[in-house]
Amino acid sequence: MARAVESNARRVRLSATRDRRLRSLLHLGLIGGDALMLSIGFVLGYIARARLPLPALPVNPPAFTSYVPMMIVHVLAILLVFYMTRMYHQRRAVSRIDEGYAVAQNVSIGTFLAIAFETLAFKNSAFELDYPRGVIIYAWIFGIGLTILGRELHRQIVIHLRDWGLARDNVLIIGAGEAAMTITNRINWSPHLGYNIVGAINGVAEGQLGDVPIIGTTDDLPDVIDQYDVDEVIIALPEASHRELVQLVSKCQRGRVNIKVYPDIFAYITGGLTVDELNGMPMLSVRDVALRGWKLSLKRGMDIVGSFVGLVLFSPLLVLTGVLIRLESPGPVFFCQERMGLDGRPFPMIKFRSMRQDSEEGGPGWTVEDDPRVTRIGRFLRRTNLDELPNLINVLYGQMSLVGPRPEQPYYVEKFREFIPRYMERHREKSGMTGWAQVNGLRGDTSILERTKYDLWYVENWSLWLDIKIVLRTLFQTIFHRSKNAY
Repeated sequence: MARAVESNARRVRLSATRDRRLRSLLHLGLIGGDALMLSIGFVLGYIARARLPLPALPVNPPAFTSYVPMMIVHVLAILLVFYMTRMYHQRRAVSRIDEGYAVAQNVSIGTFLAIAFETLAFKNSAFELDYPRGVIIYAWIFGIGLTILGRELHRQIVIHLRDWGLARDNVLIIGAGEAAMTITNRINWSPHLGYNIVGAINGVAEGQLGDVPIIGTTDDLPDVIDQYDVDEVIIALPEASHRELVQLVSKCQRGRVNIKVYPDIFAYITGGLTVDELNGMPMLSVRDVALRGWKLSLKRGMDIVGSFVGLVLFSPLLVLTGVLIRLESPGPVFFCQERMGLDGRPFPMIKFRSMRQDSEEGGPGWTVEDDPRVTRIGRFLRRTNLDELPNLINVLYGQMSLVGPRPEQPYYVEKFREFIPRYMERHREKSGMTGWAQVNGLRGDTSILERTKYDLWYVENWSLWLDIKIVLRTLFQTIFHRSKNAY
């Protein structure tokens, strides 16, 4: 047995050395790819300025060789901004929308930095560089687009390598309860995260955590980390005391091991802690919302414009869908159902009818996959989210928002609030047509507890950019049929 464990550890160490070298190459490849794409963008900017009459064709433009020093300053300044904003720091699951936004933001900052550096450092000197506005504007536009493209190509290479079992980090999980099992399953189902589970640590030295072997106890932590060349430790003991957590962390602090701790229920409940003041006395606020004051007006303005434009643009589709529903089955086109909204107030939510007219004669029922109550056209509508288009009417009336926690029936709200901590906190914002939980696959017959966590995170971390990102992800998932659990 000991010989088998030692053999397995030796194999893990060899693969870890290979993967570490491969990750270093990928890291250098990302930096080199950014530099290449920014350089190509600058070249295309020069060509576009010379060929496109916007605003007018230049007269006798200088040769490109005279712009080479400017291109070097331009590229180096942007790479410096990328480095300072941690865009070369490994992140497990950053969305394309967030990365595109970060690229656009930092390329813009880097471009201004390059111009400022040239003006302050080389003005009236032998090294003075001339920054023609046309070239810079075109280089800025091409630089953003090509850098996003280059990073997407790099992302696909990394994903394929991880799918093949390469360029992964060795991770050790401490715990054997439900939290540890959830983390193990999430890692196994998501190879693109780049984790290789070497084993689990528990109170006993033998056994299994799902299909992951238990390879020691907490007393063996330092030896196990060295033996298996562990890169990251995940502590999944939400019931552990703070003293126990401190002891575990101290045992894991070896070399360059990253340590992550799964939060306990108090950390979950007090998410987004803020410090207030009561006549000079510091007070911790454990329940707060991000959407207040002028932000409410901004969000309402976005809802009015978005719902009005959506109703106008989709009006032909709304009419066609209504006709198809009436042709397939008898009954009304729309389905109005009481849902719980802002501050727990009920409102009639409008949807296209996707089930038989008698679907709730026996009382409300949770929709499941292959539900026999769903009609043929209704199945298509639910899979493509088109059944929710009439929600735009609710948004225009102010009963809902484009983005927010999805509303539930009062019957279910009363049940969920009894056993889910802070469930009613999600009603401190208007319900939404789509939400943070939905774009992360938590819809349909999925965990209400997990869905609530995502809803509360949205409530406490709202921003206009977050709403825009959720809307874009919803459109992308709908168009490319990526909506998980849509049935």
